[in-house]
Amino acid sequence: MRDVITEIDRWLADGEAVALATVVETWGSAPRLPGAKMAVTASGAIAGSVSGGCVEAAVVEAARDALRTGAPRLLHFGVADETAWAVGLACGGSIDVFVAPLEVAIYATQRGAIHAERAFAIATVIAGSHDLLGRKLMLGADGSPTGSLGGVLDAAAAAAARQALAEGRSRRDPLPPVEVFIEVVLPAPTLVMVGGVHIAVALTALAHNLGYRTIVVDPRPGFGSEARFPHADRLISEWPDDALAEFGLSGSTAVAMLTHDPKLDDPALRVALPSAAFYVGALGSKKTQERRRLRLLEAGLSQQHIDRLRAPIGLDLGGRSPEEIALAVMAEIVATRNGRLGRS
Repeated sequence: MRDVITEIDRWLADGEAVALATVVETWGSAPRLPGAKMAVTASGAIAGSVSGGCVEAAVVEAARDALRTGAPRLLHFGVADETAWAVGLACGGSIDVFVAPLEVAIYATQRGAIHAERAFAIATVIAGSHDLLGRKLMLGADGSPTGSLGGVLDAAAAAAARQALAEGRSRRDPLPPVEVFIEVVLPAPTLVMVGGVHIAVALTALAHNLGYRTIVVDPRPGFGSEARFPHADRLISEWPDDALAEFGLSGSTAVAMLTHDPKLDDPALRVALPSAAFYVGALGSKKTQERRRLRLLEAGLSQQHIDRLRAPIGLDLGGRSPEEIALAVMAEIVATRNGRLGRS
């Protein structure tokens, strides 16, 4: 939803009706994951993507038809290997896409939760009787519901949404006599960089382009300035351990120690390694890492926590420039978050 909010807001402000297409299931090599969105106006303006290929054209027509008739639709696209490239399913596969007019009230609640970085799940009826099709129930992380599927379905939908939210994964569920798609929306991932060094300048730009919130922490005057970090969402001129303890580290947070100074890195690592952060890495050679690990052990950290440390930081891409090192760090963070490297 994040990648279409700006356009939807603009269209609504201009008085345009909007339809929303959502990928609800994929098989094979479909390039977009469940939850991917495309917004469409009655005039055919589009934002977002559901496949990356000419499936988009068919979805746009279905969305405009939904705006004309007010009737939601579940679309299925199955693709043979020989035609897959033409429709954006590079090795064959199929996708299901649910298309419906945008419900402005539910959208406003979703939008508010996204901007406030609050997790939520939203259950949408994608198959069932005409009077139930497209109905939504949104469940916030605090358990508060918005909307209704109608009658006894609400309790079952809320339970399924609660479970999906706990798992952090969108899914398609049968809830007889209907079928629902439960979309889980989590806060944007955050990258905390300790040290406003040259690598951090390049890393902030990369992370920003990948949808990460970026925070730069450095107590040294001049290192964490706005002029150096125009892409940073937040600059903190405090000692790193105090800053990390203050705003907290969640399971959607990555931490990169870049100062190469034990006076700054070590205290921050003592906060970050026992935290829920999904990634913690530190700059430095193998010898530097050996000395760092020994200091952390002597400071009271457990071996289990120390073993989480990605150090030397980044994938081994053979890079030497700050930009290449930043690429290696960001690649390792993305791979860890996507389960390609496992938890640190």
